[in-house]
This record gives sequence, C-alpha cells and structure tokens, in this order.
Amino acid sequence: MPFKANADRRHHIPKQRHKVTNWAEYDAGLRARGSLTVWFTPEAVEAWKAIPRTGRGGQPVYSALAIATALTLRAVFRLVLRQTEGLIGSILQLLGLDLAVPDHSTLSRRAEALEVARPCCGGEAVHLLVDSTGLQLRGPGGWLEEKHGSKRRRAWKMLHLATDADTGQIVASLLTERGSDDGSQVGHLFDQVDGSVAAVIGDGAYDRDDVYAAVAARHHDAAFVVPPRASAVPSAAVETTPTQRDAHLRSIAERGRMGWQHASGYNWRALVEADVSR
Repeated sequence: MPFKANADRRHHIPKQRHKVTNWAEYDAGLRARGSLTVWFTPEAVEAWKAIPRTGRGGQPVYSALAIATALTLRAVFRLVLRQTEGLIGSILQLLGLDLAVPDHSTLSRRAEALEVARPCCGGEAVHLLVDSTGLQLRGPGGWLEEKHGSKRRRAWKMLHLATDADTGQIVASLLTERGSDDGSQVGHLFDQVDGSVAAVIGDGAYDRDDVYAAVAARHHDAAFVVPPRASAVPSAAVETTPTQRDAHLRSIAERGRMGWQHASGYNWRALVEADVSR
C-alpha cells in the first residue's frame, strides 16, 4: 500500500543515475586487477648485484634495487619476510634468471636504512592535498590490553602527508609527536616537494597566517584553497591588495560555502581522506 499512498508524489522522484556508464570497460578493468605479469628488464638484472665497496667493512651482495623490489612485492601481497623470500625465489626460477635471492634476515636489516626514491612529477605542476592522521603505537601485550584493559596512556604519533590529487601518490610525508599541529609542518612538507605546485588544498586547520606565508614564500603562484573559519574577517588591505583569503571570503559571501567549495576545487580534498584510508 505505500506506493498508493505516495502515488501523487512519485513523479517527483528522479531516476537513479549511475556514475559509471561504460560497464564493459569497467568490468574489464576489475578483471585486470587480478592479473599478474612480472618481468625483469636487462638493466634490472645487471643492477641486481651490489657495487663492490672500496672502504672498510663487508661487501654487500644485493643492491638497493634488489631490496626495494623484494619489499615492494611484500607490501603488494602483504607477506611476511620469509614468504617474501620464497616469492622472489619462485619468480626468479620461473623467469629462468640466475640471480641470488635475498634472505629474510637481509631484507629486515636492509629495510631499516633503505632510501626510497620519491615519484617524479614529470615537470608538471601538481595539486597538493595536505592532511594529517594519528598513528597509535602498539607494543607487546596488545591482546592483554584489549582483553583486560590498560591503565597506561597509549602513545600516538602524527603522520603529515602531502599527496598528488591527480595520481594519489604521496609526494611528502613527515612523522612527528602528537603535540604538533598541522599548520606548523607545512614548511617541512614543502621542503620535500620537487618541482612546481599549482595549488595547495587543506582543511580549516591550515587557515593560519604563517601557513599562507609559507605557501607564498615557496610557491608564489600556487593557489591556496583553505576554508576560512566562521569568524574570519577581511584583512586591512582588502581594498588595495586583497589576499587569497580575502578572495575566499568574498566568494563565500556571494555564492555560499557550498558554492565556494565547488568553484574553488576544495572538494578535491576528499581524495586525501581516501589516500589515508588506503
């Protein structure tokens, strides 16, 4: 009976629209996620062995490329170190490559000091999404704490991230104590960014004068999209030299906060939340 009671209003209910329209390509893309293709280039085979050391100390057997390859496969398939050793050995055997397999002890020791190259932006200006999240430090006895409770305060760290809005790659990262706020770490994140920046997008925690100054000092032409707080007022020089914050306030007064989010591109900030969850 409910459909009869609302019969006079049923024509107002819009038809549901799906964001995905190319179902054939979408279905093929989902199947392609499960396919596995592994190959070693001749350059990678040549660089598998470490360069002999000229100074004092033992000679390394595996290069940083070999250790990074093994740890990357470990992260992709979520394996422990011994299973990673077996996976690398089976792949080299299937490909017919006569290369030594790093053992799990070597992977654990070399992973601590391994330098990972940051992804290159290709010379194009990137749209940076900045945000932070809390990381809880857990030690031995985690099951006892969950089962019986603990009177000790749990330790926390703050992970500050700057990701590329187009690719989702982490361009800069910083791990600090839990007492550090978001705005104070923006300058340290910019120190890790190579290349030009088209825009910097963050939440209301970055609405600070020192953050605006840090963006202007390093990337003068970059757009800084941050929602002003509810009690924000225009600057004293709004009539002569308006700042980006003054432009945001004017746009919010004319279009409303939701209209400003759509016009300024602030809605892109939701992508960094997805990056943190991933």
